[in-house]
Amino acid sequence: MIVKRLLLAWVLLVSANAVVAAKFDHGIWDGLLRDHVQMINHGQASQVDYAGFLQKRAVLHTYLSQLSAINANEFSTWSQSERLAFLINSYNAYTVDLILTRYPKLDSIKDLGSLLQSPWKKSFVPLFGKMLSLDDIEHGMIRKPGDYNDPRIHFAVNCASIGCPGLLNEAYVGTKLESQLETVTRAFLADRSRNRYNVATGRLEVSKIFDWYREDFERGWKGWRKLEQFLAHYADSLTDTPEAKALVIAGGVKIRFLNYDWALNKKK
Repeated sequence: MIVKRLLLAWVLLVSANAVVAAKFDHGIWDGLLRDHVQMINHGQASQVDYAGFLQKRAVLHTYLSQLSAINANEFSTWSQSERLAFLINSYNAYTVDLILTRYPKLDSIKDLGSLLQSPWKKSFVPLFGKMLSLDDIEHGMIRKPGDYNDPRIHFAVNCASIGCPGLLNEAYVGTKLESQLETVTRAFLADRSRNRYNVATGRLEVSKIFDWYREDFERGWKGWRKLEQFLAHYADSLTDTPEAKALVIAGGVKIRFLNYDWALNKKK
């Protein structure tokens, strides 16, 4: 009798763990990204084939329906990395779908806004039983202090613009989220059109992202409280010479924030 009870308890435990460990299948989104996103400049940026996405919009909507079917209780049982991967993919997939509402008759995601409302504040995303905006997902969930606290998300969420870090040509998944975030961070910082050490001026010239979201880089991730500490850690990606790398690591280098290119990141 005792053996049977122990066996039953073991079965129940295994079943419970299986439920918690169950991962959301991002396979549809992964396939679409691999087919319609081209990495360029040695992976430092990407171009999106929106025309191809438009032809597969029904497939994209199947994926979006799968996202919307997840309720908040189920979401809460996932690991932190699974939750964050889900939110990043949701943001990126719904951004692509937003572009498709007017493509090809637009030059920038900003064309989808108005004087009264930015495209990021439109409530069109059915998620967790609510109608959310892209801002709700990014600022209210992904960036919410205390939940994930990882500034590298700024190199993963994509705003459909050339100035934005590239849209990765694969879905984010919890099991390799750490390596994916590290890869896209270093790729973006290595893009000299958007981040660089200017030898002539002795300044770091970096994306406006670091200005807009400076607080995220100074919230204590890895114990860092200054943007300069984040940049020093990635000095090898930001610079091209040992001398420049040493200067950035030493700190005290002045920072200049570059203008942001809001042109659509479409395939040429």
